[in-house]
Amino acid sequence: MATAETPAETPAGTPAGQTPTPPTPARSRLDGFFKISERGSSVGREVRGGLVTFVTMAYIVVLNPLILGSFAADDPSAKVDVLGNILTIPQVAAVTALVAGVMTILFGLVANYPFALATGLGINSFVAVTIVPQMSWPEAMGLVVVNGLVVLLLVVTGVRTAVFNAVPAELKAAIAVGIGLFICFIGLVDAGFVRRVPDAAGTTVPVGLGINGSIASWPTFVFVVGLVVTGILVARKVKGAILIGVLAATVLSVVIEAIVKAGPSKGTNPAGWNLGYPGLPEQVFGLPDLSLLGDVSFGAWTRVPALTAALLVFTLVLTDFFDTVGTMTGLGKEAGLIGKDGQLPGVSKALFVDGVGAVAGGAASSSSNTVFIESASGIAEGARTGLANIVTGLLFLAAMFLTPLYAVVPIEAAAPALVVVGALMIMQIKEIDFADFSVGLPAFLTIVVMPFTYSIANGIGAGFVSYVVLRALTGRARSVHPLMWIVAAAFVVYFAIGPIQAAFAG
Repeated sequence: MATAETPAETPAGTPAGQTPTPPTPARSRLDGFFKISERGSSVGREVRGGLVTFVTMAYIVVLNPLILGSFAADDPSAKVDVLGNILTIPQVAAVTALVAGVMTILFGLVANYPFALATGLGINSFVAVTIVPQMSWPEAMGLVVVNGLVVLLLVVTGVRTAVFNAVPAELKAAIAVGIGLFICFIGLVDAGFVRRVPDAAGTTVPVGLGINGSIASWPTFVFVVGLVVTGILVARKVKGAILIGVLAATVLSVVIEAIVKAGPSKGTNPAGWNLGYPGLPEQVFGLPDLSLLGDVSFGAWTRVPALTAALLVFTLVLTDFFDTVGTMTGLGKEAGLIGKDGQLPGVSKALFVDGVGAVAGGAASSSSNTVFIESASGIAEGARTGLANIVTGLLFLAAMFLTPLYAVVPIEAAAPALVVVGALMIMQIKEIDFADFSVGLPAFLTIVVMPFTYSIANGIGAGFVSYVVLRALTGRARSVHPLMWIVAAAFVVYFAIGPIQAAFAG
C-alpha cells in the first residue's frame, strides 16, 4: 500500500517493500488525458473502481430523500417548514442522483482524482432538523448556496488550499486513520451488526451487538458472509475483489429474501433490510421529477435575525470545509497520490469543484454536495484517476431513471466493502509518532472522535485544538503554523455554537 513517503511519480498502489514498476507510456488520448498509465493504473481498474464506488455510495439516493423528504405533510415524521411545505421523496431522490452524477463527472474531468461527490451526510441532517423549522425549504437551501459561495471564495483567495497544506503530516495520517474507522463504523451500523441500545433497555451502554446481543437476522448474516468473502478475496489479491464481494452478497441476499421473506426494516422490523430491498422490482424504468431545480430563496436573512442566519452559515461552512479537507487527505493518502512534501498535487482545483458542489446541491435542493469517503472503496479496487469518476457519475445519472433496479442492492451487501476499506486505511497509523505525546494525543483524538461522534469535522476540530494547545504549552508554539492557530480558534467557536446562539437569542 502506498504511504505518505511514496514519491509523487511512484505508481499508486505499489505494495510496501517492493520496487515500483516504472510508469507505462500513455497509449491513447484517454490514457494521456487521465494519466492512467502514469499513475500505474489501467482502464479496466478505473472502470471497476468507479463501479465499486457507485455501489458503495448509491445508498445516498435512498437515504437523502429519507432525511430531507417526506411522504406526506401529515406524516408524523414529516420535515415540514414554517409554511407547512415538504419536499417529496421522489423529488429529492431525482435531484440527489442528478447533482451527484454531474458533480462527480466534473470533479473527474477537472481534478482528475477518483473522488466521487454526493450529498454530504451531517449537513443534510443539520438542514432538515435545525434550519428548516426556522424558515421555508427554499430559504434553507438558499443558506446552503451561500455556504457554497463562501467556500468558493476561500478557495479563490487561496485560504482553503493554504489551510489544507498547513496541516502537519502526522495529523493528516490521523485524519486518514480516523476516516478508516468512521467508514468501518458506518458499515457495521448500516449492516445492523452494531445497533443503538434503546434508552428503555436499562443500560448505559450506547451501542450493542445486533438485536439484543445477537446477530441472528438474515440481513446481518448476508453482511457477515459478504465480509468474509471480500476479506478472503482481498487477502488473495484477486482483481475486482471488492466488486465481486458486493455482487456475491447481493445475489445471496436476493436468494435469501425469496426464501425467508425478511422484508424491509422501515423502522419497525429490526430483522429486515435497512436500505435497498433485494427483491425483483415491479418496474425498472421511471422518469425523474426535477421540479426542485432552482427552487431557492435568499429570504432567510429577513425570516430570522441576520445574526442567526450568519451563525447557521458559519456552522455549514466549517463543517463543509473540514469534512472535505479531511476526506481528500485520507483518500489522497490511500491512493498514493500525496507527494513527498505531504501535499496533494492540484488540490486547489479539487477544492474549487467541491465548492461548486455545495452551491449546486443548494440550488437543486439536494443539500450541499461534497467528496464522499466511500470513494475509498473504489480506490481500494484500483481507481487512481478521474476516469473512475466518469463511470461513477454516469451510473448516478442512470440512477435517476433506474431507481427500482439499483435499489435491489441492500446496504448489507455493500457494507462489507466499507469495513474492508477501513481495515486498509487504518494501516497508516504507523506514520504517527505516539512517543511524542504533544502529537500522539491530538492524533488519537482525531482518530476516535470521528467515529464516536459520526462526524469528520468534529474529529478534525478535536485534533486541531488539542494540537495547538499542547504544542503551545510544551514550549513548541513556534512549530505551529499560523493558520493552525486561526483554524483552532474557529473550531472553538464551532464547538460552542449552541451556547453562543442561546446567548444572542436571550
